[in-house]
Amino acid sequence: MYAVIFRAKVANQDEAYSAMAVKMRQLAFEQYRCIDFVAVTEGDEEIAISYWHSEADILAWKQDCQHQVAQHSGQHKWYQSYQVQIVEVKRSYSSAV
Repeated sequence: MYAVIFRAKVANQDEAYSAMAVKMRQLAFEQYRCIDFVAVTEGDEEIAISYWHSEADILAWKQDCQHQVAQHSGQHKWYQSYQVQIVEVKRSYSSAV
């Protein structure tokens, strides 16, 4: 399993951003085998972590034409800066209390 960690400084998240975020999340799950996706914004910082079966799924997602439009808007409109990290999950465990 792999995780994509996206961290950003928010510039201007308008209604178009919110609509695009919903659309991109749905696309990731329906077409690119995304396992889970969690995003949080606090002040001017955003972090999103998504989980994937393979690096190939992540690359296909990155290259999707609709996602590329979203990336362009993010770079020029919605974010001041961002950082992406792709990591392999070596171990995972949980507990229900």
